[in-house]
Amino acid sequence: MLSTPPPVILRPATLEDAGAISVIHRRAAFLPPRHTAEENLRFVRDRLMRENRTWVAEAGGEVVGYIAFNDGWVSHLFVHPDHQGQGCGPALLAHAMADRRERQLWTFERNVRARKFYEDRGWVLAELTDGRGNEHKEPEVRYVWRP
Repeated sequence: MLSTPPPVILRPATLEDAGAISVIHRRAAFLPPRHTAEENLRFVRDRLMRENRTWVAEAGGEVVGYIAFNDGWVSHLFVHPDHQGQGCGPALLAHAMADRRERQLWTFERNVRARKFYEDRGWVLAELTDGRGNEHKEPEVRYVWRP
C-alpha cells in the first residue's frame, strides 16, 4: 500500500528556518556546492533572507522547499530531492507569482528539468549567457514572466 505524502503548507520563513533552507539549497542545487556549509548558512541568513521575501514549504512539520523573491526577481527556488514531484515547487512559484508582477530569474542552460518547469508555467526565455557572470562559469538562461 502506498502512503500519501503529507499536505504541503506554505508559510513565511523565519530565521529559525535558515539552517533547513541552507541544507535544501546544498542538496537540491543543480551543480556541486562551491562554498562550505557554514558559508552557505551565513549567506542564507545574512543576505538571502534579508534581501528577499522568503517562504518555505512544509510537509509533515518539516521544511522541504523554499522560494526567495522580490519585486523583480525570483532569486531561489529549491525543493529537497526527497520531496520533488509532490507539488512543492509549483505551489511555491505560484505563491511568488500571485501578486501578478513581472519577474525574472536565472537558471543554468543545461538544467533541462528546471527550464521545462518554468516554461510549462509561462516563463519565456529572454537571454542566454556564456557563464562568465556566475561563479560556476556555467552558461545561464534568463527567463521572464509577464502576467
